[in-house]
Amino acid sequence: MKTSYQYRLYPSTKQKLSLNQGLRVCRYWYNRMLGERMNWWEYNRSAVNSCPLICHLPELKERPNYYNQKNQLPAIKKDLVLVKWSGELLDFSDVYSTILQDVCKRVDKAFERFIKGDKNGKRSGKPRLKSESRYRTMVFDGAKNEWLKFCTVNGRWLYLRLPKIGLVKVRTHRPILDGFNLKQVSVTKKSDGWYVSFILDNPSVPDFTPDKIVPTWDNSMGLDAVLHEDVYLATSEGESLPSLKPLRKNIDRLGKLQTKRNSKKKGSRRRRKLAKREARFRERIAKSRQDFQYKTAHKLVRTGKKVFFCEDLNLKGLTKRNAPKQDGDGKNLPNGQSAKSGLNKSWLDAAFGQFFSTLSYIAAKAGAVVVEKNPAYTSQILCYRDEFIFTDCSIRKYWDELLKIWVDRDINAAINLKRVGLDVFPTIKRRRGNPVVVSSTTNSTSKEVLTALFKASEAHAVRVTAALGTSPRLQ
Repeated sequence: MKTSYQYRLYPSTKQKLSLNQGLRVCRYWYNRMLGERMNWWEYNRSAVNSCPLICHLPELKERPNYYNQKNQLPAIKKDLVLVKWSGELLDFSDVYSTILQDVCKRVDKAFERFIKGDKNGKRSGKPRLKSESRYRTMVFDGAKNEWLKFCTVNGRWLYLRLPKIGLVKVRTHRPILDGFNLKQVSVTKKSDGWYVSFILDNPSVPDFTPDKIVPTWDNSMGLDAVLHEDVYLATSEGESLPSLKPLRKNIDRLGKLQTKRNSKKKGSRRRRKLAKREARFRERIAKSRQDFQYKTAHKLVRTGKKVFFCEDLNLKGLTKRNAPKQDGDGKNLPNGQSAKSGLNKSWLDAAFGQFFSTLSYIAAKAGAVVVEKNPAYTSQILCYRDEFIFTDCSIRKYWDELLKIWVDRDINAAINLKRVGLDVFPTIKRRRGNPVVVSSTTNSTSKEVLTALFKASEAHAVRVTAALGTSPRLQ
């Protein structure tokens, strides 16, 4: 069994200089190898309809790969390397060998995904040269337990012996499990300091293979992603979970920092200092969002449910810019992008893709599973009656005069997602552009659905009376 722990690293001033110099060497080595591969790509290809009798076909050169690029390292380490554009002299011998070999692996992986694609055949974009802000991690492969020197000061500190660096102080907010061996160490530079990640392995612990879970009405829950007001998630149990909105709440402070930074001269010390302040502020926003998502995921898992049905959201399409509109003269016309930009910011601030990945990880440790389902028509049709009620996004609640109950749009959608997962959602097809229910088993779940809706309606009444400062009995 393998696991990973991340801790805060506290290097000394001299060690920080060594780590920064190591990142500089790795960045140069990465860009140099990527440049060799891109030159080979540009000069060793021609059009498919090229004719050797008419067109000049380039002479094929040996393709750079992981092994012949890695074999350059022994010769490079013998002398200092001159960076032509900056005049720097880089010493490759000051960097641990496995770090430079890992850089070769990173280049090879990025280039192969560009040419061939991943295991699913999906190709990535053209690899880019790394700047200082885009290359921040060094990987020490082949780590051993002897690298760890435990300290007994409150049991919160240990010393990590890094090759070419020395003993570095590590803050351990949680202890390393007994029986696990150190296999790999990754050192990362972030805006607020240095961090270290341990890859630990214990072969005596078998990999966990969960039993197949058969979803039922009692052991499952539907989750609907919400962007309305202060609601983050709506559950099929009739509960609405509040949102955090870390970016929205701090957008004014962030904007002031950006304006102040842009007013300074480019390349000045003051501008760099403000850029670091902005980066640290963004780091706090990201960490608060991640902390909120972990707490929300743990709250859902503690309900005891074994299956969570969530929406299969096309987040890339939801945050896409509107297509431009032009008149006959080529001038741009209003396309609604100014309003769409605010919606895109809300989607990115909520980070539902990251949340559902976090929920999957937390649920797997508890023996549960997260299943994505197609949310088509789940937010429109009434969950206890085959009737299209919420046909417009402005309709947030529906008053059922027959049952004397308020039906919340988001909770209704969460219940419908649960019905989709249990395969009791009605079959809907379009007839002349309008959706029509073809077959339905809605009556089989009406009792359970109404129980959740009445629970949500009572909770809403309690919130309203609390806001008005009156007792429910007096209403």
